[in-house]
Amino acid sequence: MTTIAIFGGTGYAGSAIRDEALGRGHRVIAVARKATADATAADGLVFRQGDVHDAAFVESVAAEADVIVVAIRFGPGGSGEGDVRLADALPSLTAAAAKHGARLGVAGGAASLLVAEGGPRLLDTPEFPAQFKGEAGSAADALEDLRADTTGADWFFVSPAAAFGSYNPGQPTGNYRTGGDILLTDEQGKSEISGADYALAFVDEIDSPKHHRTRFTVAY
Repeated sequence: MTTIAIFGGTGYAGSAIRDEALGRGHRVIAVARKATADATAADGLVFRQGDVHDAAFVESVAAEADVIVVAIRFGPGGSGEGDVRLADALPSLTAAAAKHGARLGVAGGAASLLVAEGGPRLLDTPEFPAQFKGEAGSAADALEDLRADTTGADWFFVSPAAAFGSYNPGQPTGNYRTGGDILLTDEQGKSEISGADYALAFVDEIDSPKHHRTRFTVAY
């Protein structure tokens, strides 16, 4: 049994990863900044109230986790995060992961993916909605900071398909494709993945590690 601590464990991606992990018999510590109605009891599930930007709290969680998952809004522009960026919390996350021998998995965004070999990034295309550029840029910054990490922490960053989120939850299929830094699309040019199948891919990586200190993407 693996102990998985999920920052953002009551959010869209975090709760999907949480439920997939619980279904496989793992112990899950679901961390949220505020208590929510989702905080119901389940076998193997513990809820904690805390903040990923609190270095002492991150250290205490890392001390009892085999895997630390970060599935929060990246900010700025993220709901409830104000101007605080996930990248600002990465030094304490990577240091704690390295110290305790825990893997660090980040539920990232699609905007930093290249639309084709050689670019541009999805974020840099004219069609990318201006209102989401702040948060998307913060997610891209977090990925670059991870790539520059010198602690030696074993991290992985999972970018979903472009049309991923609570607005497009989709249906679980039990299938997915993986790629690297290029956006995956299907034969109709769509880039989609359901919340359940994104979580399936994420927990598959936890159970059978294949990506070390790198980003990969998942889609249909």
